Amino acid sequence: MAGTFKFELVSPERLLLSAEVSEVVIPGSEGYLTVLAGHAPLMTTIIPGKVTVKTADGKSDAYIVFGGFADITPEGCSLLAESALHIDEIKREDIAARIEHARKLVDDAASAEHRTKAEMFLHQLTTLEGAILPA
Repeated sequence: MAGTFKFELVSPERLLLSAEVSEVVIPGSEGYLTVLAGHAPLMTTIIPGKVTVKTADGKSDAYIVFGGFADITPEGCSLLAESALHIDEIKREDIAARIEHARKLVDDAASAEHRTKAEMFLHQLTTLEGAILPA
């Protein structure tokens, strides 16, 4: 089918999705990016965020990722996530536990560089929490 490409979303635990898609929106480290068929080659790190997928039949779906990287080619896109869940599987307690862990990383940082990275990760998680979970 014209205008589609192979997309795979993989976490260490499982393959979450392997499908022909027309569009994927990924939370790249430099901002969200949209991948379409024929995209220029690119590798990017992934920050905690929402991955939105539009399948070849026009249906939309979403996943939450907690870091990783994406390999994009004109023929396809592979997203290797540190951790990932379908949007319907995410629980407030899971995000709260991740935020608490990130706060401990900030408090226990051994250097200014580690503290800055931990603070960025904490900010990304709290932003994600506000974006996907109702108040």
